[in-house]
Amino acid sequence: MSSTAGRVIRCKAAIAWEAGKPLAIEEVEVAPPQAMEVRLKILYTSLCHTDIFFWEAKGQTPLFPRILGHEAAGIVESVGEGVTELKPGDHVLPIFTGECKECAHCKSEESNLCELLRINTDRGVMIHDGKSRFSIKGQPIYHFLGTSTFSEYTVAHSGCVAKINPLAPLDKVCIVSCGFCTGMGATVNVAKPPKGSTVAVFGLGAVGLAAAEGARLCGASRIIGVDVNPRKFELAKNFGVTEFVNPKDHDKPVQEVLAEMTGGGVDRSLECSGNINSIISAFESVHDGWGVAVIVGIPNKDDVFKTNPMNFLCERTLKGTFFGHYRARSDIPIVVEKCLNKELELDKFITHSVTFPEINKAFELMLNGEGLRCVIRMEGC
Repeated sequence: MSSTAGRVIRCKAAIAWEAGKPLAIEEVEVAPPQAMEVRLKILYTSLCHTDIFFWEAKGQTPLFPRILGHEAAGIVESVGEGVTELKPGDHVLPIFTGECKECAHCKSEESNLCELLRINTDRGVMIHDGKSRFSIKGQPIYHFLGTSTFSEYTVAHSGCVAKINPLAPLDKVCIVSCGFCTGMGATVNVAKPPKGSTVAVFGLGAVGLAAAEGARLCGASRIIGVDVNPRKFELAKNFGVTEFVNPKDHDKPVQEVLAEMTGGGVDRSLECSGNINSIISAFESVHDGWGVAVIVGIPNKDDVFKTNPMNFLCERTLKGTFFGHYRARSDIPIVVEKCLNKELELDKFITHSVTFPEINKAFELMLNGEGLRCVIRMEGC
């Protein structure tokens, strides 16, 4: 039993007090885990564009003060009542969309959208009692995606925690808990491009490049990267991208450009930016008869998808996916094993590293379009 089990832990956390303002490193109180919850010591976390999205709060419901962060790795500090599959000392990845293993979705082979623990961007409290486990001088601080990993300690539902091989390097596999699997899984689990096919990836951030890497592993013959930032093109070659299209370089819709390049359209497309116009372009760029487009990026809540219904009648398919159709507890440990066995490569996705007090630098890097993933080292802050 941990010496801190059952007690409030005081630690450092990066607080988002209001939209778009730099995070403040402050001391928070982290309450003990309640029924079916675990308290984790976060060792490494990384910044995902979703954190930026909700920090800016431009297209979603603002909820502050809040502890952001959802892509991380750590160790179980203590467990609450009823938790049997995890124990103190276990190496784990917190996952923003969980797996209760009991609901209809978890029992179905076709879904990873757990009824109890699916992603909920508006919830800032724990499911058990509707309260936060974080506070500063009695003021509750809201949770984020059930993970809140920009804190030295956090509390999560046990169904949102994947136990992994303790030999896995936590400073690398932390990115498995969101961006890498979201992109990789969107390709290999959802789009499923046949060998020799042509794939277009819209948005060449970390998620998009993971999607491109998935297309490469599936044996795609052409992988076309679509992005408005030409600085990303050279880097994308390391992830299998064979050709590049910058929509700004053309005086016609990018879907028409892709149709001309490929003789009617690509076999598969993956939209990884969340931009609604890009989503429409990704769908309209796939070939009639067999083309499949997959939405990966998160659009603004008020966005409306518009296209000619004939695009569907001509047997184009549009799909969506959360977390690459991976299940938090069942699938993620397997993905980590593939990383350990060198079947999947993580190192090339991690381009920067900072200490926890430098967390705002990670935000600056992403806002400036520099690098892919910045890993934040929590210890020694």
